[in-house]
Amino acid sequence: MADDAPFLPGLSPIAGKPVQVTFDAGRLTSDGGVLVLAEVERRLAIAERLARCLEDPRAPERVQHGLAEMIRFRALLIAAGYADANDCDSLRADPAFKMAVGRLPESAADLCSQPTMCRLENLPGPTALKRMMAAMVELFCDSFAEVPRRLVLDIDDTEDRVHGGQQLALFHAHYDSRCFLPIHIYEATTGKPVAVILRPGKTPGGAEVALVLRHVVKAIRARWPRVDILVRGDSHYGRPEAMTWCEQNRVGYIFGLAGNPVLLTKVAALAEDAAVSRAQGEAEKVRRFGELPYAAKTWSVERRVIARIEASPQGSDSRFIITNLKGAPRWLYESVYCARGQAENLIKAHKLHLASDRTSCTSAIANQFRLLIHTAAYWLLHTLRGLAPKTSFWRDAQFDTIRLALIKVAARVTELKTRIKVALPTCYPHQQSWALLAARAAKLPP
Repeated sequence: MADDAPFLPGLSPIAGKPVQVTFDAGRLTSDGGVLVLAEVERRLAIAERLARCLEDPRAPERVQHGLAEMIRFRALLIAAGYADANDCDSLRADPAFKMAVGRLPESAADLCSQPTMCRLENLPGPTALKRMMAAMVELFCDSFAEVPRRLVLDIDDTEDRVHGGQQLALFHAHYDSRCFLPIHIYEATTGKPVAVILRPGKTPGGAEVALVLRHVVKAIRARWPRVDILVRGDSHYGRPEAMTWCEQNRVGYIFGLAGNPVLLTKVAALAEDAAVSRAQGEAEKVRRFGELPYAAKTWSVERRVIARIEASPQGSDSRFIITNLKGAPRWLYESVYCARGQAENLIKAHKLHLASDRTSCTSAIANQFRLLIHTAAYWLLHTLRGLAPKTSFWRDAQFDTIRLALIKVAARVTELKTRIKVALPTCYPHQQSWALLAARAAKLPP
C-alpha cells in the first residue's frame, strides 16, 4: 500500500497517545511456518509422487503452473488452515507460499488461482486415482527407516455430510443426514495414514471390506512380503468375507461382534457371576472375561469369540469381539481391541483439524482427489510433529495447536539481489522450537 495510506479509525488511545493503524508494513506474511512445512514436503516428495500419476493435457509451452506445484500449493494451504480452493485467490501472491513452492517472493509470477485449482481437482480419472492411492501407500512404506516386524492397521469410517446432489451421497439413518462414509486406515503405532477412501453413505458390506483390505495389504506385502499385519475394526468390519480373506492370507484380525440372543445365552453364567460378585461388594464395577467358539448360520467355520461382561450400577453390559489371535481374553479385549480407540483421534485430526470433510465437488472422483490432498497435508504436519524431541510438548500436540503456534508466524520477506531475507518477530515465543524443527526438517533424508 502507498505510504500515504489512511489511518484506520476506532482504536482507543494508550496512555494518552493516539493509536494509528495502516496497511503499509510492506511484504509481510502471516504464515511464515509454511517454509518449514515446505522443507518437509521436499523430503517426502508428496507432490511429485501424485503429479507423476497424472497426465497433463495442456500444451507444454503454455503451462504456467505445473501439476506438482499446484498440488504442493494446495497441500500447504490446507496444512496452514486454508481448506477451500477459493483461498488460492487471496493467497496466490503471498510471499511465504510463493517461496514454499519454489518461486521468488517478489519478482516471480503469482501462484495459480481458484479456477485453475478447480480444473486440477477435476483432472484425474479413475485410473489416475488408483495410481495416486497406490502412491500414498508407497509413501507410507517409504516413511519407515527399517522394515517393520509388525503393522497394526486400524480401519474405520466417519460421517462426511453433503450439501447438494453429489455423487455417492446417500441418507444414513444413524447420522440422520445425507453423507459419505469414507474409510480411513491408519497404522496404530505411528499414527501414519495408509489409505483414505471415499465411498457412499452406507455401512460397508463384507465384499467391500474384503476388497479394501486386499488392495491395502497387497500393496504393503509387495514391499515387505514377511511383515505381520493385524487389522482392527468395529463390528461392521467383522464380516465373514473379510475374516475369511484374512485367515487365508496370514493377516490377523480383531473385530467387534454385535451381541445376539445366542451369544447372551452362552455367557449368562458369567453375567450372573459378575452381578453376584458386585452385590457381595467385590467392586463398584465387576468385569468377567470368557471365550467361546461361535459360528453364525451364514458362516462356514467356527471362530473364536471373546466376551466381556460388566456389572455396574447401571446394570449388566455384555460386549463381544471376534479374532484369530492367540492370547488371554482380558488382554485381547483391554490391551489389543480397546486400543483402537486412538484411531478416532487420528480421524479427528484428518477431518476436523484439516477440514477433510470439505468434499463439496459434484464429482466423486474430484472429492476423492481432495481427500488425497488433505492426506498429503496430514503427512506434512505429522512429519513435522515427529521431528520434535520425544519429551517435547510438540510431540503430542494436536495439529491445530501446531498450526497456531508454529505455522501462523508473521514474517517480513525481502527479496534482495543475491539473497532472500525472512525476518521473524523478535518477540515470537517459540523461537527455539521453531529453529530446532526447521534445522531437523532440512536434514530429513530425501
